[in-house]
Amino acid sequence: MTMDLVIGMAGAGGDGVIAAGEALMTAAARGGYRAMMTKSYGPQIRGGESSFRLRIGTGEILNVGAMLDIAVALNWDDFLRFGAELPVDGRTTLVHDPAQDARPLPLEGISPAETVAVPIGEIARASAGTEKAKNTVVLGLLAGWLGLPADGLMAGLRKRFARKHPEIFAGAERAFDAGLAFARAHPLSADRRLSPAAPPSPPRWLADGNEMCAAAALVAGCEFFGGYPITPSSEIMQFLGHEIWKHGGTVLQAEDEIAGIGAVIGASFAGRKAMTATSGPGMSLKSEMLGLATIAEVPLVCVNVQRGGPSTGIPTKSEQSDLFQAAFSAHGDCVRPVLAPVSVADTCRMTIEAFNIAEQFQTPVILLSDADIAQRKEVVDPIDASAFPIVHRRVPNERELERYARFQITESGVSPISHPGMEGGTFLASGIEHNERGAPTASGEVHAQMNEKRIRKLAPLKARRDLFSFEGDPDAPIGLISWGSVAGVASEAVALARREGIQLKLLVPRLLYPISEEVYEDFFSSVRAGLVVEQSHQGQLFRIIRMFVDVPRGLESLARSGSNPISVYDVLDRVRRMVVAFQRQRVPQEEPTLG
Repeated sequence: MTMDLVIGMAGAGGDGVIAAGEALMTAAARGGYRAMMTKSYGPQIRGGESSFRLRIGTGEILNVGAMLDIAVALNWDDFLRFGAELPVDGRTTLVHDPAQDARPLPLEGISPAETVAVPIGEIARASAGTEKAKNTVVLGLLAGWLGLPADGLMAGLRKRFARKHPEIFAGAERAFDAGLAFARAHPLSADRRLSPAAPPSPPRWLADGNEMCAAAALVAGCEFFGGYPITPSSEIMQFLGHEIWKHGGTVLQAEDEIAGIGAVIGASFAGRKAMTATSGPGMSLKSEMLGLATIAEVPLVCVNVQRGGPSTGIPTKSEQSDLFQAAFSAHGDCVRPVLAPVSVADTCRMTIEAFNIAEQFQTPVILLSDADIAQRKEVVDPIDASAFPIVHRRVPNERELERYARFQITESGVSPISHPGMEGGTFLASGIEHNERGAPTASGEVHAQMNEKRIRKLAPLKARRDLFSFEGDPDAPIGLISWGSVAGVASEAVALARREGIQLKLLVPRLLYPISEEVYEDFFSSVRAGLVVEQSHQGQLFRIIRMFVDVPRGLESLARSGSNPISVYDVLDRVRRMVVAFQRQRVPQEEPTLG
């Protein structure tokens, strides 16, 4: 038996690949397992290939794993399109339908541990009367081979077919039973069964990052959402469209990205907590409005679910390449907080933090999620929403309203903000520079004072060490830094390296900008070599850190473009090489002898 399995499956649109993965996730959650599933699609608007990658185990799961233990190819052309996203090696059990492709295995240079030919389409037709049941046949196969709980899988199927005709579910049930029977009649040569897991109490949740973000926004007190549909953030708007009205709020699907954030600024000016959500192309369109929110000191949350870029890029693949855009895509001296969650559960906390920071400092806040976190499913422990403090903007008191100065230069840099209808609280909020009362000005002296006010007020944010997490030996000579969805890869690599006796440590920032110089300087105090691990071609966080911090000479970037996953073993290999380099430096050099 095994404690941990990585399963991958690919097929054509309409094969129900994603539905099969979600049924497996449901079974995992019901059976007490931890699990994480990413899903991937081709860039086509309709049709094309789709895949899932699922890691399931009895212990904590921080990422979706490296090589596949079980690979299911409904057809080879679609499977191979995913390349490094579905990696196969000599440890993989490979399942395929020989009727789909008579070629030899198209895996040049790779010999899987075991290859199992299963007439999946034929079994589906014979049992359910349609090849559309191929995914359900596969679920039966996996239940038989891996020891997955059949009742949990059937619960997932019932949920999927709840609104379908009863005969459709009956056909799926027959297909599942046929797959299960085939697996029992043709056992795998190697035991791939999962170790039993104890069902938790209370039951765990099954959620994705976009759902968690939207639910957390409601916890934070969001009353208005304005946005425009864009992959891979659209589920945030869809969730709020169903739920926000129950809390007295409103969703506006605007005619474009600019109008969406314009409405959010208007709602916040009116005294409501407000947010928008988009991806990279939409962020480009929103950049001028974000500048307006900065100079008018209007709080709002803007979620950017990152995808491959630039331009339309790869809309269905994850990347971490919008950090430069989030931090710097504004004209003038503009500093706005940029936060990033590291998991589905962490998205709850970071969304609430984004609203709290926006309200406390009266500023737009960028929440940088990515497609991996936003659309992957995770089994998570229940979250007590009441445990999170909720911050509201500072409104003027009666004395301050006697001669109200909306942009008063205060010791903290934060000045009280009124709302329409508040007697004595009328003020002008525009994109032009202004004095303390909001009157337009071209004075260089006032402009310098207001720039200083807007940037200085964020100083307490930079001092918040709770927006960083630390693992490992504080005095280690090797340091890793990682963020977003890749942080889980770095964390597991640290755990494996420490088991090998390697001294290293990991810093995971949730606050990406402004840079907290003191936090990084403290972390680097013992570091002689290290890595910044991230999913972008340029290594954007690596470059930003070097702009503000005197980094060790041995700090390097481990960065890749999206659709090229970074595995735990990629990180571990680089760390081992650093250790070897240290050892070579310690070898004493022989003194030359004179003849």
